Amino acid sequence: MSASENMSRTITVRAEPIELCQLLKFAGLADNGGAAKAIISEGQVLLNGVVETQKRKKVMGGDRVTLGDETIVVKVG
Repeated sequence: MSASENMSRTITVRAEPIELCQLLKFAGLADNGGAAKAIISEGQVLLNGVVETQKRKKVMGGDRVTLGDETIVVKVG
């Protein structure tokens, strides 16, 4: 887990909740909404360490989203 800790970065969103597919697109982890939805439905995304397959899952400030070796921490600001 320490490897993903080192690779984490904070993404600031204007309001919560934000849908998981929108967050992946906003954070640059997916090229577009369709790609984000495909990545999520394939089970490649972890939300707070648990595989998440709900494309429109509501993500809140403080949540950690991991795709591959990159982890983003959501901040509201």
